[in-house]
Amino acid sequence: MAPAVSAIDDLRPLREVIAAHGLRAKKSLGQNFLLDLNLTAKIARQAGDLTACDVLEIGPGPGGLTRGLLAEGARKVLAVEKDVRCLPALEEIAAAHPGRLQVVQGDALRIDPLAHLTPPVRVVANLPYNVGTELLVRWLTPSDWPPFWQSLTLMFQREVAQRIVAEPGSKAYGRLAVLARWRADAQIVMDLPPEAFTPPPKVSSAVIHLTALPEPRYPADPEVLQRVTAAAFNQRRKMLRAALRGLAPNIVAVLQEAGIDPTARAETVSLEGFCALARALAR
Repeated sequence: MAPAVSAIDDLRPLREVIAAHGLRAKKSLGQNFLLDLNLTAKIARQAGDLTACDVLEIGPGPGGLTRGLLAEGARKVLAVEKDVRCLPALEEIAAAHPGRLQVVQGDALRIDPLAHLTPPVRVVANLPYNVGTELLVRWLTPSDWPPFWQSLTLMFQREVAQRIVAEPGSKAYGRLAVLARWRADAQIVMDLPPEAFTPPPKVSSAVIHLTALPEPRYPADPEVLQRVTAAAFNQRRKMLRAALRGLAPNIVAVLQEAGIDPTARAETVSLEGFCALARALAR
């Protein structure tokens, strides 16, 4: 009897790969594996035409999304994986796609992927829950813009995805929404139920697609804007004059200069308002 193969390539189904390599998902690494390869190929398609792009993938695990990206024609995939247990499974995929998959073992927060990538670059990842938000903020706030990436197609807990696309005045509106809208167009493009994963997480997930703008919507220093939004939303129930008083001794005057009511709360301030505030603080 011939060995089973998957629907998108000639490699073994992921359940067999995981069993063969003993790849039980580790909660400490934020791992939840997607085993349906038709689903991983669908996620890869949300990133658009990949045939002329290098793709950066963070946390590939046993390689479900990696295989989807390669099946959808990615020119090259750079997969950064912290868990050494996953490397043999990823090497099997690399052997089946000569020259198109490079695996780097290490912590995505510490590795500079640019030495291994040729533009144009797109990022596509089922991000580990414990580093996803920090990576997103880093990708949205480099000192130089445009960034190294054309687009980000990322899976998050649905609650996090909703925070990224939230509008002012809503409960979900916060720092992620401000930073995302400042330099990108963002939309939720897929929802995934817990049962799509092994092991099933306690929450639903969503795929969000962000396209980099040629330049930010409003001028602001990224470090200052990040500091302002972090301070404002860390104490979102307080009036801004109280939440931001650690940023400047004359914060009331600075807020007024930016055209913001000092008694307002962070969730009511628009992106334009936060950028004006960042400029006023920088002065």
